[in-house]
Amino acid sequence: MPKTEPFEKYSDRYDEWFEKNSIVYHAELETIRRLIPSSQANGLEVGVGSGMFAVPLGIKVGVEPSEKMAAKAEKQGIRVFRGVAEDLPFSDSKFDFVLMVTTICFVDDVLKSFREAFRVLKPRGYIIVGFVDRESELGRQYSEKRNTSVFYKEAVFFSTHEVCQYLMDAGFGNMTFKQTLISGETQEMIQNGFGKGSFVVIKGEK
Repeated sequence: MPKTEPFEKYSDRYDEWFEKNSIVYHAELETIRRLIPSSQANGLEVGVGSGMFAVPLGIKVGVEPSEKMAAKAEKQGIRVFRGVAEDLPFSDSKFDFVLMVTTICFVDDVLKSFREAFRVLKPRGYIIVGFVDRESELGRQYSEKRNTSVFYKEAVFFSTHEVCQYLMDAGFGNMTFKQTLISGETQEMIQNGFGKGSFVVIKGEK
């Protein structure tokens, strides 16, 4: 069962988080933007939510199980299909890229969701997965405070190595990594690789 209850009850609170944490939000957004194939590419966001990432990234199609979140995204011009990551309502080889941002911690079956993304991608298409690394400082904080969080109470966090293994098992290769929310003093908020940043984005090729 998709973990939609908190998003149905607290959809406004979810959007307010991005407003209150605009620096973090824009760092995550820019990290993803650097891995998007091109502005002309036909993209799908799985777990589109209210459209906080799809809209600024120019993604026109989304999948979302929460009715309230989907309604918000539709008001912003996104065509939203009600559904879950493990059973995408599209034909094979339809999209140039599939984006999933902080979605994998809420799905029931990560591997199945990646295999579905693989299926709907065109040959040499890309999956782009953004998530909080469980082994980072922020990931540890989220895990420890999970029971007191409205949104993360039922979430399951993953390490970068675990996400990579799932992607490879689904058939993806040629991985590219970027990271942000980096601890300590740094001039560059976005860096290649992983291991320093709490928010990691992986781009894998079909």
